[in-house]
Amino acid sequence: MKKMKLIQQIHEAGVIAVLRGDSPEEVVRMAEKAIEGGIKIMEITLTVPFAMEAITALSKKYSSADPSADNYAIIGAGTVLDSETARLAILAGAEFIVSPGLDKETIILCNRYRVPVMPGTFTVNDILAALELGVDVVKLFPGNLFSPSVIPSLRGPLPQANVMPSGGVSLVNLAEWVQAGAFAVGIGSDLTKEAVKAGDYNLISEKAQAYMRAFYEAKANLK
Repeated sequence: MKKMKLIQQIHEAGVIAVLRGDSPEEVVRMAEKAIEGGIKIMEITLTVPFAMEAITALSKKYSSADPSADNYAIIGAGTVLDSETARLAILAGAEFIVSPGLDKETIILCNRYRVPVMPGTFTVNDILAALELGVDVVKLFPGNLFSPSVIPSLRGPLPQANVMPSGGVSLVNLAEWVQAGAFAVGIGSDLTKEAVKAGDYNLISEKAQAYMRAFYEAKANLK
């Protein structure tokens, strides 16, 4: 039941912050500011040095149990390339796993432990393979190589596929992705680059607020 609840919570929250940085401390700070701004789903990428430390620290501070609680957030791991790393991330506290590609053993491991897994897919065959392995949500990656119209095109023959674009989603096109039927969207460097450049992490909160406003407006305008 927890797995399905988490998937539903991710869908309802709609926006996933994909966080990269130079240290676990930096990424924890980014996550705290993004959560403060209203984005409640954090994907800590394993390209971050000592990323597991960041996942553990955030998992101890935040909980997915009660969406109405002040400390509500869902912490996951991204850029997971193999099943061994997926297991380490789950033990560190990650509640969902995201991969840039389709790795069968990673999916099997996540299914074994009832942890949501979102593998990266690029083709119809990728999506079919993911569905056959029991994946509930596929990551469309890199999203900047597609337009939002790809989702209804994919869901014509594959209406059962839940598609999450990641990469290239911005405030300019977020509404188009949501209205095209995206299950959720992954937001990368656009959320953090201005803050890092300026040395002002409060800008992450402001950008997060803007993203959530855009998301809720898009949802409200769905026909």
